[in-house]
Amino acid sequence: MADAKVIPFGEEPRSRRRSRRGAPGGRTPRTASAPLAPVPPPRDEPEESGEQGVAPEAADAAREAGDGWERKVAHGLNFLRRRITGDYEVDEFGFDKELTDQVVLSALRPFAEKYFRVEVRGVENIPEKGAALVVANHSGTLPIDGLMLQVAVHDHHPAARHVRMLAADLVFKLPVVNEISRKLGHTLACAEDAQRLLERGEVVGVMPEGFKGIGKPFSERYRLQRFGRGGFVSTALRAGAPIVPCSIVGAEEIYPMIGNFKTLARLLGLPYFPLTPTFPWLGPLGAVPLPTKWTIQFGEPVPTDGYPPEAADDPMLMFNLTDQVRETIQHTLYKLLVQRRSVFF
Repeated sequence: MADAKVIPFGEEPRSRRRSRRGAPGGRTPRTASAPLAPVPPPRDEPEESGEQGVAPEAADAAREAGDGWERKVAHGLNFLRRRITGDYEVDEFGFDKELTDQVVLSALRPFAEKYFRVEVRGVENIPEKGAALVVANHSGTLPIDGLMLQVAVHDHHPAARHVRMLAADLVFKLPVVNEISRKLGHTLACAEDAQRLLERGEVVGVMPEGFKGIGKPFSERYRLQRFGRGGFVSTALRAGAPIVPCSIVGAEEIYPMIGNFKTLARLLGLPYFPLTPTFPWLGPLGAVPLPTKWTIQFGEPVPTDGYPPEAADDPMLMFNLTDQVRETIQHTLYKLLVQRRSVFF
């Protein structure tokens, strides 16, 4: 076997070197060289973003999100500090605007937007400033419609106005409920408190049906009960505030009241004790309202500033205006019910 030649690594073989010499004299023959490929332009380097490979927009968004959470945490801690130290304001009726905006309405908003899917119409009929009296129908076994009315006006009105609801005396006798109602701006349903609020330029909400409306059986749904003696009209006339009719569709079906346990209601000191298809048979689960689709429509305001001061004591005028507002609400309810596709959609 012939000895193998060892070619040093990195050194060309002699035969290849001789073939490259070619012509005598060691000159290398000229050959056509291949055209040079164009050099691609340099790519723009991404700006420094703190993390390699992260686009500037994504980095900015991440920084903004982080700053947003930091601001929220700082705001929350500052809110708790003011709560603990008592560094917050309430008005003479106990209304706590900061607590209402940041805590109570924030807790109610998911129910209005996602659960009941409240559709708000005609909210621009409530003036952007100055007094107004919102008169609405009342239903649903529990007064959830008043809470949804507050959320609707605050979230959809251009001036984000607060509705100061007039509540029955039973509300202010219940523990915990009493405190929350005061913080929300509710006050006793009496002419004196209502007139003071209107004279201060507030939006006042009243549901004249009272317990007769909220506790009526399911068979009488969307049939307005008696509107009392027209006291809300007298209050509006004295303050010169417009009356805004409000019709609420959807609240009647959240707790279909098929019976009333009157004996137990008297023992508990309640105006009624509801029996529904789910309560009390399913226990606490039966207290969950049905997810009906709601519509809240505000009608054209009825002006009262054109009447003389003595008009507030005219029983015939009060009766006529009360009947006008009631008929407007009832007619709108029927109209909305005809337009409604389904109770739940």
